[in-house]
Amino acid sequence: MATKRNGWAHNLTKPLPYIDVEGEQFDLVVIGGGPGGYAAAFYAASAGMRVALIEKDTIGGTCLNRGCIPAKAFLESAAVFRHVAHAKDFGIESTAPVVNFAITQARKQTIVSGLVKGLTGLTKSKKVTYLLGTGSLGAGRTVTVRGSDGGTRTLIGEHVILASGSVPRTIPGFVVGGPIMTSDEVLALEKIPSRMAVIGGGAIGCEFASCFADLGSAVTILEGLPKVLPGLDTDVANVVVKSFKKRNIDIRTGVQVTGHTPLASGGTTVSFGSGETLEVDAVVISVGRRPYSDELGLHGTNVVVSERGFVDVDGYCQTGEPKVYAVGDLISTAQLAHVAYAEAIVAVKHMRGEKVYPVMYDRVPWAIYCHPEVAWAGPSEEEARAAGHDVVVAKHQFRSNSRAMILGELDGLVKIIAKKGRDGRAGQVLGVHMVGPWVTEQLSGGYLAVNWEATVDEIAEFLQPHPSLTEVFGETVMSLTGRSINA
Repeated sequence: MATKRNGWAHNLTKPLPYIDVEGEQFDLVVIGGGPGGYAAAFYAASAGMRVALIEKDTIGGTCLNRGCIPAKAFLESAAVFRHVAHAKDFGIESTAPVVNFAITQARKQTIVSGLVKGLTGLTKSKKVTYLLGTGSLGAGRTVTVRGSDGGTRTLIGEHVILASGSVPRTIPGFVVGGPIMTSDEVLALEKIPSRMAVIGGGAIGCEFASCFADLGSAVTILEGLPKVLPGLDTDVANVVVKSFKKRNIDIRTGVQVTGHTPLASGGTTVSFGSGETLEVDAVVISVGRRPYSDELGLHGTNVVVSERGFVDVDGYCQTGEPKVYAVGDLISTAQLAHVAYAEAIVAVKHMRGEKVYPVMYDRVPWAIYCHPEVAWAGPSEEEARAAGHDVVVAKHQFRSNSRAMILGELDGLVKIIAKKGRDGRAGQVLGVHMVGPWVTEQLSGGYLAVNWEATVDEIAEFLQPHPSLTEVFGETVMSLTGRSINA
C-alpha cells in the first residue's frame, strides 16, 4: 500500500523509484530497522517527534528475520518433537514421531511474516516515515538514502541514531555456500542434516546444537576455548554440558579448526586439532557477529569507528558527532535485542533533555534457549569474587521440585550469589543464575532483586505459587537467611 508524502512515493513493503528531495527535515533520522532502530523510531514517535526510519532489507533486522525469532521457532519444534518422543513416560501411546521439516520452516516463516507485518503497521500508526534503502551519514547530520534502483533521497535530522546492526563472523578457509553456513543460512535449510558440525560453543552455537540434536542430527561442537559457554557460571555451564552429553552431542573443546575438504556427496570433511577430521553434511559457523558499519559513510563527521568496526559512544550512546547516537550491535555492548531496546530509550531521552541513566550492562538479563535453558542477571560466583566481594552462595536443584517432576524436566538448578555481611550472613543479592526448565521465563524475580539491590531477607518474604518451578528460586533465597523448608 503506497501513500504520498511531500510528493514522494512511500511504500511500506516494496522499494519504489527514488526522487531527490533536498533536505527534508526530521526531528530524528534512524539508520537501521532492527530492534535498536525500530525501538528508537517508535519510542521517539510516541513522544511526539517527527521520525524517519531507514532499513535496507526488512524491518525487524537480524533478530526478527535471521536470528532470535526464527531460531526460537526451530527450538520450539525441537521441544515438541522431544515431548512426543517421550510421550510413553506420561502414559501416552504414540507412534514414533517424524519431523516434516517443510512444515517447520513454513511455521517459522508464518511467525516471522506476522511480526514483520505488525512492525510495518506500527510505522503507519505511529506516523513514522519508513524508507527502504541504504542510509549513509554525512556532515551536518545529512542522511543520504540510496534505493535499490540507484535513486537517492536526502534527509536532515535534528538528531540521528545509527543502528545498522551486525553480520555473522566467518573464519579463514570457510567460504559460505553449500554445506558451509552461518546462522543466516542454517535458518533457511530445506532438510535436517544427518551430521552437523557447529564451530563455536557460545550461546548461539549451543542453541543450534541443541535444536538439531533434538531433531535427529548427529551434532559435534568444536570450540577453541577450554569449555563451551565461556563466561557462564561454572555450575550452570556444567549442567548444560551433562545434558548435551546425555543426548549424544559430541563436545570437543580446546581445538583449533584448520580447514575443510568438500566431498562429492555434498558434505565436507572438517579438519581440527592435531590432525583430526570429521565428516559432516553441514557446518554451522557460530563464532560471533561483527558490527556492520561498512555503509554508514560518516565522511565529514566526528563519528569514530574502532579497528574492530564498532562505533565509539559514551554512556548515553552519544558518538563524537554532536546529536548523533549509535545503539545495538553497532556499539561494543552486549549483543542482545533487549539491550538495544534499552539503548534506544536512553538515546531518545537524552536527546530530548529528559532525566535518564546509562544502561547498567553488568545487570542486564541474559537468556540462552538451548535445552536445558539458561538465564541469569548479575555476576557469576567467579566474577563476584574477582571483583573483591566476600560472598555467600546457595544453590538448589530442580530435581527435588514437584512441578519439575510433573513436567519430567529434572536437570537444572538455581544459584544465588549474595554479599556476606559483617555478621557473616548473606545480604545484598549480587547475581541470580538459573539453568533448567523454562528459566528464561522465571528470571524476572531474580533480575528485579539484582537491579533493586535487594537483600535476601527482603525477598525471602515473597510467596511463590505451589506447585511451581519458581519455588526453586524462593527456596534458594530462603536458605540464604539460614532457614529453609524443603532443603
